[in-house]
Amino acid sequence: MANVIVVGAQFGDEGKAKVTDLLSQNADVVVRYQGGANAGHTVVVDSGTYKFHLIPSGILYKGKLCVLGPGMVIDPQAFLKELGGLMERGLDDSGLKVSATAHVTMPYHLILDAAEEDARGPQKIGTTKRGIGPTYADKCSRTGIRVEDLLDTEVLKQKLEYIVPRKNVLLERLYNLPPLNAGEIHEQYIEYGRKMSKYVCDTSAIIFNSVRERKNILFEGAQGTLLDLDHGSYPYVTSSSPTAGGACIGAGIGPTIIDRVIGVSKAFMTRVGEGPFPTEQGGEIGDQLRQIGKPWAEVGVTTGRPRRCGWFDAVLGRYAVRINGLDCMAVTKLDVLDEFDEVRVCVAYRDIKTGERHNELPSIAGSIFSRMEPVYETFAGWNKPTTECRSFKDLPVAAQRYLNFIEEQVGVPVAIVSVGQKRDNTIIIEDPIHGPKRVLTKSTKF
Repeated sequence: MANVIVVGAQFGDEGKAKVTDLLSQNADVVVRYQGGANAGHTVVVDSGTYKFHLIPSGILYKGKLCVLGPGMVIDPQAFLKELGGLMERGLDDSGLKVSATAHVTMPYHLILDAAEEDARGPQKIGTTKRGIGPTYADKCSRTGIRVEDLLDTEVLKQKLEYIVPRKNVLLERLYNLPPLNAGEIHEQYIEYGRKMSKYVCDTSAIIFNSVRERKNILFEGAQGTLLDLDHGSYPYVTSSSPTAGGACIGAGIGPTIIDRVIGVSKAFMTRVGEGPFPTEQGGEIGDQLRQIGKPWAEVGVTTGRPRRCGWFDAVLGRYAVRINGLDCMAVTKLDVLDEFDEVRVCVAYRDIKTGERHNELPSIAGSIFSRMEPVYETFAGWNKPTTECRSFKDLPVAAQRYLNFIEEQVGVPVAIVSVGQKRDNTIIIEDPIHGPKRVLTKSTKF
């Protein structure tokens, strides 16, 4: 039995879906614990390509329980559309469970999210405009609507009669937008509730009972460590906690049941939206990182926006290890680097004002961080395709050195390497769930 958390160790879009899909084969329960329809997970299998936003990718396997946990915010319209598309392709929804206490993204959340982002002008955050921030804000202000409210017509009516007039004040007076009708929303969302009712339950109890039955449970987050509300590049962050600690709160379980935490990083770095990105590369290198591997180029699954690209940042990698308590790493998209004559890794930052070197992450927001420039180690590229490699020793020697250097720098082993989009384009160096925990024999001190 193993209960495992998979987290993004960068700015999101690290390829968590492929790693989750790989580990889901041996899981009994797959739990999504935070975020909403702002997530975008792509899985490529023999039957085609699947893009997930709300539903755990474990639904691709028959007999798995797939849980949308209480820490999520769920847009019913997006959920039903996504589910309908999956069922049209023959997938089974019998194991799908939705937390009764997850909060609901309402129409006013979507409108306000877009209006607030547009009003920021040059100070925009880079939100997906999926209503995530306003939904979590209402949750914190205790005016939110939960999934269970969609199943009770009187409760939903009372809540909307209180909330909608207050949202209309913002819409009309602050943003010069037309008001919403509480009655129309009530009618629409009661219908959504009717369609969702077969999936709604106490998911925390399901997870707890699965622990007692010694089942394998996989917890998957959306976004990444550097987008965490508390530990990320605030304010350019998401509105929840995608880090490992967020899994316990967002799933409704205690930390004592967790056996392992796996961090997912690309072999380089990407970021969608605004915010600091020390190793970002413009020009030819950035374009090359973004374009290689078409049609799987670096474009946001949810937004369609081109991703900003840059070299691997070991300072942020060490930070992700510390914040999440990572046991090991999965490194994705190594094949993207196959055509580079040289590759680089950021090993430290230098303060351009004082000249001081920082081996650990300074405050990731504000004036101090804005003064940081990367200190690089440069390696010869391998200029050989890696897509057909199925073991570590199959990789070119230069690629092996690159991965060894990354694990020495971040301080945890690399257990999985992805060298392509398909399931079998994967190198398993060690079983990250059932194998013995490997401790690096060489420890780099910083």
